Amino acid sequence: MTHSAIYRGQVVHTRFRPVRHRLRHRMMWLLLDLDELPMLARRLRLFSLNRFNLVDFRDRDHGDGTRTKLRTQIERHLQRAGLEADGGAIRVLCMPRVLGTVFNPLSVFFCHRADGRLQAMLYEVHNTFGERHNYLIPITAADALQPVLRQSCAKEFHVSPFMDMEMTYRFRITPPAEHTVVAIEGGNADGKLISAVYAGTRCALTDANLLRAFIAQ
Repeated sequence: MTHSAIYRGQVVHTRFRPVRHRLRHRMMWLLLDLDELPMLARRLRLFSLNRFNLVDFRDRDHGDGTRTKLRTQIERHLQRAGLEADGGAIRVLCMPRVLGTVFNPLSVFFCHRADGRLQAMLYEVHNTFGERHNYLIPITAADALQPVLRQSCAKEFHVSPFMDMEMTYRFRITPPAEHTVVAIEGGNADGKLISAVYAGTRCALTDANLLRAFIAQ
């Protein structure tokens, strides 16, 4: 049994001020267990690791863009935050490359302990200049009891020329199961400014399902 999967759904972007505006797009995201990537690339014809295909995942699209393994990079983030990196599963929910192109405004890493418990969330934000920034937020005991994770942090990274830095991000995550939801809301002292919500339904990561998801986009 693999933990990696396809999520087919849609993303809704909403701008609340100064003029309300909404966009809605169908979208395929992948949940990828970092330890399963080599096996997936061998098993699937339409998915590759670090090389061109209909759908592919490239390590350099995440983290610091170097050749250092993503697992190693993320474990270093955990250790800097005072958390133990004990070899637990690390899974990323993100948009893959499709026909060689991708832009991931947000990639979400689920960092588990060796016993399977969720230890931390790492939110990797990308901007249109090719820069990235990570927000690592530990999972508290109270978080672990909830079906929906609710976390927040101060904005530390320039994303858009239309939004200043005096903002707070609020994340609402339904961890991947039959369905998943990834929601991020940005606001300031005057209230909400933006929100983006992705809601997807799980299907097996197979060549046939990759092709169906590609055609449906």
